[in-house]
Amino acid sequence: MSKRAFITGITGQDGSYLTELLLSKGYEVHGLIRRSSSFNTGRIDHIYEDPHTPNPKLKLHYGDLTDGVNLTNLIREIEPHEVYNLGAQSHVAVSFTMPQYTGQVDAIGAVSLLESIRASGVNTRFYQASTSELYGSTPPPQNEESVFRPRSPYAAAKLMAYWCVVNYREGYGLHATNGILFNHESPRRGETFVTRKITRAVAKISQGSKEKLYLGNLDAVRDWGYAKEYVESMWLMLQQDNPDDYVVATGIGATVKDFCEVAFNRVGLNWQDHVEIDERYVRPTEVDALIGDPSKAHKKLGWKAATDWRGLAELMVDADVEMVKAKSR
Repeated sequence: MSKRAFITGITGQDGSYLTELLLSKGYEVHGLIRRSSSFNTGRIDHIYEDPHTPNPKLKLHYGDLTDGVNLTNLIREIEPHEVYNLGAQSHVAVSFTMPQYTGQVDAIGAVSLLESIRASGVNTRFYQASTSELYGSTPPPQNEESVFRPRSPYAAAKLMAYWCVVNYREGYGLHATNGILFNHESPRRGETFVTRKITRAVAKISQGSKEKLYLGNLDAVRDWGYAKEYVESMWLMLQQDNPDDYVVATGIGATVKDFCEVAFNRVGLNWQDHVEIDERYVRPTEVDALIGDPSKAHKKLGWKAATDWRGLAELMVDADVEMVKAKSR
């Protein structure tokens, strides 16, 4: 009998890559999707199976992290061996304008899922998608022992979720793990996130667009890795006999300006000719530098990033250039 996994946030960047990985390992994958009047499954359309297919390996269920009753019913029905909570309002800037909603989904939603597992009595392993934003103003490099100093409603909500995972692990004996993943990107990244915003603009400008790219803080330092590689660390965490918390990162930092330069260089352009600063994109409280120390993940999981931020910028530009070309054909 194949293992069953339940993924919230299955239609997102990480959810789609994780689904591909688990299907390749023979899992039966169940995903939580929100009801919408328009289709929002673009990232998983290539692996979607008609529910009328005999014994489909990918099954989608309507629900929401704010609906604890439905979550409990789904856990009881599916009886998953592994639960991956990737669902969230994950845009840091948006969390400043929607703090209450962010808290309901990212903090209370995680607690609802943990409580659903506890209440259902299903023996499963739980992964919580934590974030490097927890560290906020703590100087890099940051590891599992570094002090948490969140600087946004998003980070604060994720911090509550983090400690609730620890509490349910220690209080109820749940196999519950926090994956503190530093920034991870890909061609499937949402178009409002800074890396994808940059590579999409580069692609369009390289194909003749006269538009400008408007950005905020160019000096912010981030540790960017490739999301397709990072989802493997999630799976590895739940294969461990004992639950624990892990930092996942490349260990290499770069500024937004650095990322811009490499992205524009990929198509033979000078970034300074096309980028302008817009103060509207500067956050009320900035996080200056996030660079992870993934030593523990290397040692205990055997996981190590293969793609650095330069290679990531180039592969994202290449993918977006192909997309722009395809739309113009």
